Amino acid sequence: MEIVLFPDPRLRAKNAPIENFDEQLAQLAAAMFEAMYRTGGVGLAAPQVGVNRQLLVFNEEGKPEAKEHEVVLCNPRVVSKSKDRVSGEEGCLSFPGIYAPVLRHESVVIEAEDLQGETFEKEFSAWEARIFQHEFDHLDGVLFIDRFSPSDKTRLKPALLDLKRAYQESLADS
Repeated sequence: MEIVLFPDPRLRAKNAPIENFDEQLAQLAAAMFEAMYRTGGVGLAAPQVGVNRQLLVFNEEGKPEAKEHEVVLCNPRVVSKSKDRVSGEEGCLSFPGIYAPVLRHESVVIEAEDLQGETFEKEFSAWEARIFQHEFDHLDGVLFIDRFSPSDKTRLKPALLDLKRAYQESLADS
């Protein structure tokens, strides 16, 4: 399983809800964790592996041996979010080598389904809230570059153009 890189259109596509909570879904989530760990990430949304479904996984530790921190969310939605927002540097596996500060809510309460289709509610704060919001944005076709300040967009424009060129070359080669 490979990570989809910007500007692949699957990163902006509409993502269908998860309807079948079966072994295939569990295998997809496991493969997403494997790809996330292999590439040094802490979170991954299904569109980032070319699957346009409302599924995301994350592990705040970013280590496969820290399985107790693994989170799988199917069809997540935000129930409430804190008024307090904090800025923090973010990167994204679909944008290798690109980092910039992004403003996020300090905490969020979410509702989602697990791999068996059971609905639950959970609150995330601090680092977990940042990871969740970043991955949740992917499910809406929102990319972290959309949240950059104008000066960061200008600063990172050459790197984004390099990614676009590489993508165009990969299309020409296939």
